Amino acid sequence: MKPIWILDDEPAMRWVLERALDKAGWPVRCFAESAALLAAVDGLDEANDLQAPAVLVSDVRMPGPDGLSVLATVRERLPHLPVILMTAYTDLETTVAAFTQGAFDYLAKPFDIQTAVDLIVRAAQAGPASDGVPAPTPVDTKPSAEDASRAGAPSVLEGGMMPSRSPAMQEVFRAIGRLALSSATVLITGESGTGKELVARALHQHSRRADGPFVAVNAAAIPRDLLEAELFGHERGAFTGAVQMRRGRFEEADGGTLFLDEIGDMPAELQTRLLRVLAENSFYRVGGSRSVRVDVRIVAATHQPLEQRVQAGLFRADLFHRLNVIRLRLPPLRARREDIASLARHFLMRSAAELGVPMRSLSAEALRFLERFDYPGNIRQLENICQWLTVMTASPLVRAGDLPPEIRDAASDGTDEPPADAQMAGTVHAQPAAGQDTGTPADWRDALAADVRQRLRRREPDVMETLRRDFERTLLGMALRHADGQRGRAAACLGIGRNTLTRKCQELGLEGPQDPEPKS
Repeated sequence: MKPIWILDDEPAMRWVLERALDKAGWPVRCFAESAALLAAVDGLDEANDLQAPAVLVSDVRMPGPDGLSVLATVRERLPHLPVILMTAYTDLETTVAAFTQGAFDYLAKPFDIQTAVDLIVRAAQAGPASDGVPAPTPVDTKPSAEDASRAGAPSVLEGGMMPSRSPAMQEVFRAIGRLALSSATVLITGESGTGKELVARALHQHSRRADGPFVAVNAAAIPRDLLEAELFGHERGAFTGAVQMRRGRFEEADGGTLFLDEIGDMPAELQTRLLRVLAENSFYRVGGSRSVRVDVRIVAATHQPLEQRVQAGLFRADLFHRLNVIRLRLPPLRARREDIASLARHFLMRSAAELGVPMRSLSAEALRFLERFDYPGNIRQLENICQWLTVMTASPLVRAGDLPPEIRDAASDGTDEPPADAQMAGTVHAQPAAGQDTGTPADWRDALAADVRQRLRRREPDVMETLRRDFERTLLGMALRHADGQRGRAAACLGIGRNTLTRKCQELGLEGPQDPEPKS
């Protein structure tokens, strides 16, 4: 059996992976530096194939040549070797570079060790690829229970990508990396304000069409009687006011990407025309008699549930299936609470730069209230709040009492812990101290019922998912605190497996000192 090669300058990471793979029956050879591994590659005996590795697992950031450089060098010598990169510093550029250079997969630290072993074994069993590069395949980015343990993807922000520990966002960026070599049609779904257009631009910028145009059309923002001419153009004299021929957005996007935002609002008659264009790559301008051929990649987006609109007869089923080749589901901000602090700092810094004033910083109490708010407007709403704070807050330090009324009102529903901030506005019910009995067993259920009632009155979406995450985060956090951070003890106290607890901790952004930590 060929060995698994592991390259990482952290002894703890090498030890953990070696032990887990050895337990799974795989021989392992470890390297602490890139130079040693590259020397071992140069010393391979072509006559003895068993000396070659079955899989290479390499860290990205190391002294000397980094993981991407090692990937490029190794693939020159062993072009069909599956290579898995792992890092605590994921960003979109690195993720895309890894996949375009032929990485088998991308593993973000910290990870569940069993998930990592399963991935390594799958790579070893896959054998050499015919061209060394994984073919793009349809990707559903809603994380499964097995994939939810991965963390560390970047968030989508105008002007750059920020680190994120959201498993759902990691899946989005891993999908963008895999799609870099593809021109497949992509459907982006998610609530308003989650960054669908920014993801569409990222798909374009990291594709083979990056040198071509990126053209965006919002189907909900253009009157229906003008939308056809906007998309397909018109000939001179086609209608009153058409004094000259005009190219439409499809022609403008030739050789590039056409982003059709709010596709769910497209009128039925235009859905038929769009379906024909997608099938034939050609169309007629309004009032025209000559067919126009284009080479355009379609990226569509909507905040509406298209499956339900298809069932209601409001959206063509055949068009839906034509668009739904690859689905990217963007999570709402309330499902990415671990990102709120870094997003808020970014927006506060940008707002301060735009206004030419000192940057505001958040007190611990203010940040806690921002992290507990549910953001029906998602990232766009958080950005607006940060702009409001930059303008309306006199002090450089934002306290809880400085927050907008909707944040304070949400806190006064009785669902948040009391702030230490003396300037906090609104009434917050006192919570018991750690380890203190809460009184009758029904107390927490009464509080839960009141919280649910308030959320339902506000017509919040995804109430069950939001409360489930809050419940699990509280339950696991208290168990880890009770067990002094030892995950094995905490899992035993809760009556669940240690791997299950580890996976949920990574999904919810909870860390424990007993697991390998990412490098600082």
